[in-house]
This record gives sequence, structure tokens and C-alpha cells, in this order.
Amino acid sequence: MSSHVYLAYDYPLLSMFWTMLWFFLWIMWFVLLFRIIGDIFRDDTLGGWGKTGWLVFVIVLPFLGVFVYLIARGRDMGGREIKHAQAQQTAFDSYIRERAGEARPSSIAELDKLSQLRTRGDITDEEFRRAKELVLSGSGTAASATTAGVSSPH
Repeated sequence: MSSHVYLAYDYPLLSMFWTMLWFFLWIMWFVLLFRIIGDIFRDDTLGGWGKTGWLVFVIVLPFLGVFVYLIARGRDMGGREIKHAQAQQTAFDSYIRERAGEARPSSIAELDKLSQLRTRGDITDEEFRRAKELVLSGSGTAASATTAGVSSPH
């Protein structure tokens, strides 16, 4: 027999399975612990002392604290998470609408630009009329009207 010790011989398959199972359970435990801590901070119905009490209970006695929290307040955790996600989605949609509204100029601003172009002599009256029709019909902007060949190359 050789004096070398091989890990595969000393650590059989069943021991590896149990180690992986315990490792998985510890990972799941930490995920659950962090979700509960996040839920404590996210909950608007709890006051400052309530949040502090639950947080101390969950951190000082983690196993007991998590189990008691799940029994006492676990039913509403999903609802609070959904409510939080919907609030984030609403804020995101509002932000996108706000930014998209700023990106597209109003037809009045576009008509003003066209009028200034005509006054400076950059476009003819016929080009102004065609671009104005495009803007008023809503199918184009002053920028697209002038780049689509409506404006003359001066």
C-alpha cells in the first residue's frame, strides 16, 4: 500500500452528498434571513420600534427569530414584495413617460422653428407649406421634414 492519501478514498460519495446538502441549507438560510431583514425595512405598517424589535430578535436569535417572524408576519411578505415591485414599476414608467415627453417637441415648437427657417430664407414658402402639413398631420417633425428633402441646400 502506498503512503499517499487520496481525498477520493477518504471522502466517500455519501459524505460528499451530506456536505453539499448542509452547504445548500446554509445558503438557503442566509437567503431567507436577508429576505426577512429586507421585509422588515420595507414594511410601512411597522413603526421604528417595531422594526428595531424584529431586527434585534432576528439577529440575536436568528433561528428562533426567523421562524417566529415567518409564523407571525410571513403571510403578508409576498404582498409587500408585490406592492414594492409595483411601486417601482410605476415610478419607472412615470420616469420614462416624462423623459419621452421631453424628447419629442410639440407641434407649436416645430412650427416656430419652421417659421424661423422661412424668415431667415433657409426654406422657401412651398417647402414651409409642405413641412407645416407634415407637422400638423402628426406624421413628421420639422427636423425630419427638413432632412427628408423639403429644405433646400443653401
